[in-house]
Amino acid sequence: MKIMFKSSKKFMPTYMLMALNIAVYAYTSALSGNLLTDDSVLRIYGQYNLRVLNGAYWQLFTSMFVHANIMHILGNMFFLLIFGLRAEEIFSIGEYFLIYFLSGLAGNLLTLLFGPNMISAGASGAIFGLFGACTIYFRRAIGQSIMSALFYAFFLLMISAGPNVNFLAHFAAWLLDY
Repeated sequence: MKIMFKSSKKFMPTYMLMALNIAVYAYTSALSGNLLTDDSVLRIYGQYNLRVLNGAYWQLFTSMFVHANIMHILGNMFFLLIFGLRAEEIFSIGEYFLIYFLSGLAGNLLTLLFGPNMISAGASGAIFGLFGACTIYFRRAIGQSIMSALFYAFFLLMISAGPNVNFLAHFAAWLLDY
């Protein structure tokens, strides 16, 4: 019965998260007046470390749904679709959301190390957590060492690094899975 529930099309957390991310992006874009989310909007709805350190802890969660521009949201939703649908096949809905939100939260907490002037946004820490959980699950299911999974995850971590990418959010999600 549990297997049937996992593959049920009735409740699809990936599509729900995608819709929520897209809705928040549309809202922040409308507030900004264009497809580039304005810094003033990012300071309110993204993770502005100075505000978080002064008590705006809710930003640790809202920032998982805020994206800086159209390429940012498209890239994150593409990978959420790939890794999220795979995770739906493996994990219960509760496990799925737990992995997603704990990974995103871990990434955002580690982002505080960048200092008070850092502004961060995006779902990539949470998505990277889904990827890591799926990779570990499959390696264990087929009886292979997780060392190859660690190498693969580390490789993806390295290629996802670049300018304006929150490397620490990805790294925290990666660590949480292992």
